[in-house]
Amino acid sequence: MAKRDYYEVLEVERGANAEDVKKSYRKLAVKYHPDKNPGDKQAEDKFKELGEAYEVVSDPQKRAAYDSMGHAAFQQGGVGGGGGTHNPFDIFEQVFRGGGGGSGIFEEFFGGGRREADDIQRGADLRYDMEMAFEDAVRGCEKKINIPRLVECTDCHGSGGAPGSSRRRCTQCNGHGRVVAKRGFFSIQQTCPQCEGAGTMVDKPCRSCAGAGRREKQTEITLKIPAGVNTGTRLRSAGNGVAGLRGAPSGDLYVVLHVRAHEIFERDGDDLTCEVPLNFVVAALGGELRVPTMTGSASIKIPAGTQSGTVFRLKGRGVISLQGYGTGDLHVRVMVEVPEKLNKNQRAKLQEFGDLCGDEVNPQSRSFLEKARNFFR
Repeated sequence: MAKRDYYEVLEVERGANAEDVKKSYRKLAVKYHPDKNPGDKQAEDKFKELGEAYEVVSDPQKRAAYDSMGHAAFQQGGVGGGGGTHNPFDIFEQVFRGGGGGSGIFEEFFGGGRREADDIQRGADLRYDMEMAFEDAVRGCEKKINIPRLVECTDCHGSGGAPGSSRRRCTQCNGHGRVVAKRGFFSIQQTCPQCEGAGTMVDKPCRSCAGAGRREKQTEITLKIPAGVNTGTRLRSAGNGVAGLRGAPSGDLYVVLHVRAHEIFERDGDDLTCEVPLNFVVAALGGELRVPTMTGSASIKIPAGTQSGTVFRLKGRGVISLQGYGTGDLHVRVMVEVPEKLNKNQRAKLQEFGDLCGDEVNPQSRSFLEKARNFFR
């Protein structure tokens, strides 16, 4: 089936900027996440298609190649081409399912899955997309995740052979580890599918792993998430990817974070913002206002005559910088709250107050009226 246009997949215009692309990706990734759509094959396919599109469009060089040549840029003979017709930047292309199960959010990276001549046995890298609370992202936390992955077989210690077995030369590649496949006028060298590049095979395969040297296992991994992470932050857990062949090193696990929105706070880099209602009497006369922060409540002195929309800054009450540049600030925007219902006495008193004030206490209204008169002259 022909690939859909990446911009169509991401639901953005071709000229969309990086921020718009990121926002659309985040929204759609949450919508089609396998955790939210268990057993929905269509949603799973869209999630993988979305990851493939974002991997290209979010990278300036890959995006330029795609804009120029389309999908052909990543096929054999195109930019970054090589062997095969798969998109080499597709981080969702090889989904790790074990025996047909899997969590639906655990996928194998291209980089670890494809074996090069100098790194034939290293295990594949894995990706895990994890949602987390806004508070945990700001403060930092520790999370435990359970993932299915291929680990070294404990019976054969990764060799793939039963006790007493020996290794013999692979008959398909004659011990070279690579075979040559002809495609028309071209000859393409690729990893031997029979021995997976080793050049040798065991004569008596291990019964526990059928000679693979690896077995599927549900693994619990503890992640220490530092304070200040945000959506898109990628954490590396070394050695927790797929076990390598024949005792070779395992790949790594990459955890991509998706932070849920907060009911009160919004984040702008390391700064936080929030809107707090302010009683109109306090706004007029001045006073003190208690406001929420991520570490408890704080007090703000409200000067008399404070207008709706005024922003107060609480230094150091924002987010700890992930890069170690200190802590951001909390910006509190006060919104003057006008009472919706007044009884007879309250209405009379307020009217009396208005009559006493006239226009003297409303300099902004007076200034606006003067500008309006000048405009209509």
